[in-house]
Amino acid sequence: MYKQEPIFLEPALQERIWGGTKLADVFGYHLPSNQTGEAWVISAHPNGPSKIRNGALAGKTLLDAWQNHRELFGEHENEDYPLLVKLLDAKTDLSVQVHPADDYAQEVENEPYGKTECWYVVDAEPGAEIVFGHHAQTKEQLEQMIDQGEWDQLLRRIPVKKGDFVYVPSGAIHAIGAGIVILETQQSSDITYRVYDYGRKDDQGNDRELHLDSAKAVSTVPHAATETRKAPVTNGALTEQQLVINEYFTVYHWQLSGQTELKAPESFLQVSIIEGNGEIILDGKSYQLNKGDHFVLPVHINNYTLNGQLEAIVSHV
Repeated sequence: MYKQEPIFLEPALQERIWGGTKLADVFGYHLPSNQTGEAWVISAHPNGPSKIRNGALAGKTLLDAWQNHRELFGEHENEDYPLLVKLLDAKTDLSVQVHPADDYAQEVENEPYGKTECWYVVDAEPGAEIVFGHHAQTKEQLEQMIDQGEWDQLLRRIPVKKGDFVYVPSGAIHAIGAGIVILETQQSSDITYRVYDYGRKDDQGNDRELHLDSAKAVSTVPHAATETRKAPVTNGALTEQQLVINEYFTVYHWQLSGQTELKAPESFLQVSIIEGNGEIILDGKSYQLNKGDHFVLPVHINNYTLNGQLEAIVSHV
């Protein structure tokens, strides 16, 4: 009944102090305010589940589908949906932060997943940069530089442009800078330890909360950056580049120019259209694909056809 069609999703939109309007400008989403920072576009997380917009489960959430129709997703060890895909619009700098690994999240936060993530830069203004890593060589040096507020000396800043990819494992200190829109693929976790926030205030005029003890406990020292991308592979009309593979997720960049038939992976597949348009054809039925569309392709689908001129970020466990 449910197995043979893609599950298209509506984003769960989240307002943030650093957000803007680019999720409307770039993707046409209807925003709750001009400080909309995040669209949780493929999410079964209780803090922002995506709503299903087609088929027998229309109006339900991806969380509902995961809990009640596990046959769509195949066998998984954990009770919770494993992945979360977001679009982020950083009108201003995000706080400098770090996320825990699974063991710390389970022991200290009583949450199933830590947070390893990765970023594909969808758009970046000239001169945009991220914080990725730090210059401390020991835990003691890291803690001392944090305590003394030596942010310019501590933080590692890197310029980015459209099309860049950054792998951010748990324990890596990081921040998205102003003028950047990213698509983030991550473990399904909402645990963030804020290290530094530029002295910003919340809506009530209070300093935004920091989580320095937890951040010090989970930060990796020294910082180690890893290049994860493989060379692109062309298969007919599709050029595929594996961006990262690890124990949590595999992420690809797809560039489609024409029509190609594909074999589905053993896991369910998550697809985000970031440019262009086209169609996916299953069992002779065509489903339109437009920029800003996001869908899950369930298991038990053997072959499908893609047709069009589009660019996508694709992931699976």
